[in-house]
Amino acid sequence: MFRREALTFDGLNRRDVLRGGLGSLVLAGSGFAQVGMKVAPFKGRPEMGKRLFKSEAVERAIAETVPGLADKELARMFAQCFPNTLDTTVHAMVTGGVPDTYVVTGDIDAMWLRDSSAQVSAYLPFAKDDAKLRAMLEGVVRRHAALVLRDPYANSFTKNVTDKPLSWSVHDKTKMLPGVAERKWEVDSLCYVVRLAHGFWKATGDTAAFDGTWHKAAAAIVGTFREQQRKDGKGPYSFQRESAVPTDTLPLSGYGNPARPGGMIYSMFRPSDDACIYPFLVPSNLFAVAQLKNLAEILRVVYKDEALAGEADALRAEVWAALEEYGTVMHPEFGKIWAYEVDGYGNALMMDDANAPGLMSLAYLGCCDRNDPVYVATRRFCLSEANPYFFKGTAAEGIGGPHIGLGYIWPMSLLIRALTADNDAEIAACLAQLRDTTAGTGFIHESFQMDRPADFTRAWFGWANTLFGELILKVKAERPGLLTTVLPAWRAHG
Repeated sequence: MFRREALTFDGLNRRDVLRGGLGSLVLAGSGFAQVGMKVAPFKGRPEMGKRLFKSEAVERAIAETVPGLADKELARMFAQCFPNTLDTTVHAMVTGGVPDTYVVTGDIDAMWLRDSSAQVSAYLPFAKDDAKLRAMLEGVVRRHAALVLRDPYANSFTKNVTDKPLSWSVHDKTKMLPGVAERKWEVDSLCYVVRLAHGFWKATGDTAAFDGTWHKAAAAIVGTFREQQRKDGKGPYSFQRESAVPTDTLPLSGYGNPARPGGMIYSMFRPSDDACIYPFLVPSNLFAVAQLKNLAEILRVVYKDEALAGEADALRAEVWAALEEYGTVMHPEFGKIWAYEVDGYGNALMMDDANAPGLMSLAYLGCCDRNDPVYVATRRFCLSEANPYFFKGTAAEGIGGPHIGLGYIWPMSLLIRALTADNDAEIAACLAQLRDTTAGTGFIHESFQMDRPADFTRAWFGWANTLFGELILKVKAERPGLLTTVLPAWRAHG
């Protein structure tokens, strides 16, 4: 008889994980999974004929990975989560003789620049050996460029320019252009466009997508970031919405709260689509520093455009200098750490949000090294009760945010935590919580109540599903021993 043990984030080493793993019941082959005291059927993938896109390389990766996952619940989750973006959200087309791909977020029929980039980026390692997949990804890169040129300030777009905006955006007081679904200015939206394009180029060596349209989009990205440094006035963007939710609109005639221009880029909204309190969103500015470097490389190597590459480099240097001057604080417990938002006047908002970019996701997004001392201290802050949006419940502990509300953990924070962890115990604890908080669906949700996982939001959320698959593949490559056992249930600690 095996001992039933529970995982916690501290006090558990690799031996504990491997020794105590068989304490969790798995109903192998039944199509059911145990979730707390509730047994519920897994939904599974769509029928073969109803899948929107199929990649042979991704299917091979699933077939090769699933048999090695001793925890059958994790295996089922991986098998249906990793291809979920392809199965249900990707509309691959050919427009004007070139690939063109429209990607919905899941339950919302619109293409967010951020989400669509993040949804497909986990497939980049398979693109070189799968021509169909490579063409689909090229189509996303191409459509991103066209959308940026449509409106660099918009966060999401409709499939066709003749389609209506999202229902909640129809009466927004902003410059709504045809084909825009919502027009919330978020610095990270343009960063994700560069991240995917650069990743696609590095993974495949394919430069076909880098045509004149993409070149113009690159110039628009640099130009928009420059405008939103607001050195010469407020700039062209403003946004207001009649809403009972304060974070859905901007104060001061739609230009946001005041900040002192000093080199950082103003972001009116966070990646959660919530309005910023202080306009300098630090993780998004750090993300911009990383992606301006990638943009300059594309411009210099692919386009031989030294002038625009030089502009990207100069902008990057300005943003970084401002971040060093205004972006950190001395925390009484954790020392020097990154703030979440600042205003250049000395005010700082100390919190983290589960969305990426957030403070904990900086290492995952390539904004810093995992062992950078400021990041290490910042990560500790994020995962402590000093962060007002870090929640500890009986089902899990993790980061949420204002978007859903207090007490709701975002599985994305557990995914990012595991992707940035450097020890087996922490990763195993994240995997156990992810496994046991799907409410029997086997899919990753937007958020769940920290004591009641069955109380969740967004049953169909492509980004989080794909990110779960990315995590499993990373663990398989780097820490395969964690997948050779059935993980016990996680237990609240302390």
